[in-house]
Amino acid sequence: MRLYDYAPSPNCYKVRLLLAQLGKKYERVPVDIFGGDTLTDEYAQINPGRRVPVLETDDGEYLVESGAILLHLAEGTSLLPDDPIERAQVYRWLFFEQSSVYPTVGGLRFLVGTGRVDAGSAPKGPSVQALKVLEGRLSEDDFLVGDSYTLADLALFGYVHVADEGGIEMARFPAIQRWLDRVREQPRFMNDLESFPGNARLGASRSIYDG
Repeated sequence: MRLYDYAPSPNCYKVRLLLAQLGKKYERVPVDIFGGDTLTDEYAQINPGRRVPVLETDDGEYLVESGAILLHLAEGTSLLPDDPIERAQVYRWLFFEQSSVYPTVGGLRFLVGTGRVDAGSAPKGPSVQALKVLEGRLSEDDFLVGDSYTLADLALFGYVHVADEGGIEMARFPAIQRWLDRVREQPRFMNDLESFPGNARLGASRSIYDG
């Protein structure tokens, strides 16, 4: 397998974390999304959406969208429950992560981390609202689905553990803080998420985010 990957992206980090926890071998192909790598015709053949991550399977198929990649890799493992209701709950939280956490918490980290907005003045309301939903759920149970760690926890961790980089005061979410620690305690956990480099800053980058 090959993973077309950008080190500071939580969407890419989620896939790397899952691969590590499953003990799967793969080739990592760095893609500089702010250096113009995704703007080439060659990359458009891999992913017309010009985003990362992209997983190239052993059979030469290209999978795009982090959620789809996670579900493919987790099939047949304890991270994706067999019980239909529990599996649907995992899907629910994957959808929530992409619809409510990625554009708010993730978007805020991107804007602040690349100098596009100041952390003190950035609007935090939508991010806080998404985190309140998680806080409520994690105040009831140790994990998001059932009583054990699943793909739902892995996916949400990718963005929530760096929410403070967007200027969000995470001390107001004690249940989330305890949950983050539980995720870090899982077997083969690793965290290699990097900060945004200088070429990600406005005026220095060449990417689909500067159109």
